[in-house]
Amino acid sequence: MNASALALTGFMGWYMILLLTLATVRVMAVMTARRAPNSFRPDGTDMTPFVARLVRAHANCYEAFPLIGGTLLLALATGSTGITDPLAIVLLACRIGQSIVHLASVSNLAVNMRFALFAAQIGIVAYWLLQIVSKFGG
Repeated sequence: MNASALALTGFMGWYMILLLTLATVRVMAVMTARRAPNSFRPDGTDMTPFVARLVRAHANCYEAFPLIGGTLLLALATGSTGITDPLAIVLLACRIGQSIVHLASVSNLAVNMRFALFAAQIGIVAYWLLQIVSKFGG
C-alpha cells in the first residue's frame, strides 16, 4: 500500500475511532438510564465539555473529508500518488494531531495549535491540487 492509500485508510480509521468513542459514550448514558436515546443534542453540549469537543472533533473529520479524502482519491484514481505520497503521512499526522489537541483543551495555546495543524493540512492539499492540475496541463 502506498503512502496515499495508507493516509486515506488512516483518515477513515481515525474517523471511525472518533465515531465509535462518541457512540460508546452515548450508549453508556442510555444503558445506565441517565439519558433517553432520543434526548441527545447534536452538538454534544448537553453532556460534558469533553463530549462536546468529541462531537466537534468528529465533525471536523467529516467536514475535511471532501477536501482531504477527495484529493487523495483523485491522486489514487489518476496515478498521481507520486505527488501525494511524500506528504500523505504528514497530513494524516496533522489531522490526528488536530483532533487530539481539540479533545485535550480549548485554551488559547491549544486553539492556536489546532489552527496551525489545520493550516498545514490546507497548505498540503492546496500544494497537491496545484501539482495535479499542472500534471494534466491545466
